[in-house]
Amino acid sequence: MFKGNGFKGILMSGMVAALVFAAACGNGGTGTNNGNNKGGNEPAATEGATLSGEVKIDGSSTVFPLTEAAAEEFNKEHPGVRVPVGVSGTGGGFKQFCAGEIAIADASRPIKDEEAAACKAAGIEYTDLSVAYDGLSVVVSKDNDFVDHLTVEELNKIFTTGSTVQTWKDVRPEWPAEKIVMFSPGADSGTYDYFNEAILEKAGIRNDKQISFSEDDNTLVQGVSGSKGGIGYFGFAYFEENQDKLKLVPIDSGKGPIAPSHETIKDGTYAPLSRPLFIYISKKELERPEVDAFAKYYINNIGPLADEVGYIALPDEQYATEAAKLQ
Repeated sequence: MFKGNGFKGILMSGMVAALVFAAACGNGGTGTNNGNNKGGNEPAATEGATLSGEVKIDGSSTVFPLTEAAAEEFNKEHPGVRVPVGVSGTGGGFKQFCAGEIAIADASRPIKDEEAAACKAAGIEYTDLSVAYDGLSVVVSKDNDFVDHLTVEELNKIFTTGSTVQTWKDVRPEWPAEKIVMFSPGADSGTYDYFNEAILEKAGIRNDKQISFSEDDNTLVQGVSGSKGGIGYFGFAYFEENQDKLKLVPIDSGKGPIAPSHETIKDGTYAPLSRPLFIYISKKELERPEVDAFAKYYINNIGPLADEVGYIALPDEQYATEAAKLQ
C-alpha cells in the first residue's frame, strides 16, 4: 500500500489524466455531447435550457387556455424563459400591446382600425397568426328545463341595448315568467365585440340591472350555473370544461337549431358564432431569441394542444401558412 505524499501524487496524476481524456472526448469533432446526443445528429437535450428572459402576453380570456397550454409545454423545453399570460380581454391586450408593454397579444377578433392606428403611431409593427377555431357558446342553467333552442332574433331581443325583456315569457309566450339574469363578457373582450357584431348588428349590449359583466369567463360560468334564469355566452372550451353544470343552447340562424361542436364549428355550420382566434406578435420583440422561439413553438404545436383544451385545430396546411410568416 502506498503511504503519504507519494500516494497523493499518483492519485492526482490519475485524476488529471481522466479529466483531460473526458474533455477530449466531449470536445472532439465526432458530434457527440457527453452522451446526450443520440446518434450524433440531434441537438443536445440541454440546449433549450440556454434560453432565458421573459415573454409577456396578455389579452383575450378565450385564447388564454390555448396560450397557457403552449406556455406550459414550451417551459418544459426552455425552463429558463418566463411566459406570464394575463387575461385583460382582447381590447385590454391590444392597449398594452400598442403601448409596447407586452410581446404578444391574445385576440378573439381581428385588430380594430383604431387599435392598428395606435400601434402604428407608437411604431409597433406586428405579425398576426390564426391559431384555432372557436364557437361562441350560449348557455343557460342546468335547472332550466324549457329552453330547447334560441333563434338569432331571440338572442337579439334579450341582449340588445334598450331591450324591455325581463322574463323568459317575454321571449316566448309559452315559457314561464322566470326572471332572466344575463351574464356577458365586458366591453374590453373580443367575445363581447363578436357577439355585438354577429348577433346584435353592432347595436350594443344592454347595460341595466339584469346583466352582469366580467372579463373572466370562469366568473360568467359561476353566474349562469348559479342562477335558475341565467343565460350567458363565452368560448366553447369553457362550456366543455363546465358542461356538468351548464346547458348548451342550440342556435337557429335560419337553417334550424344547431349546437356548437368540434364538427359544426370546423365546417362553419354553427353560424354565425363560429370564429377564428389569433395572436399578435411584435416584430421588434421577435428579434429577441426567446420570443422568436416561443412564437415558432406556439404555431408549430398549437394544433394538438387546441384539441386537448377544447378548441378546434386549423387544417395542417393553414398552420404551415401561418408558420411561414415567422421565417
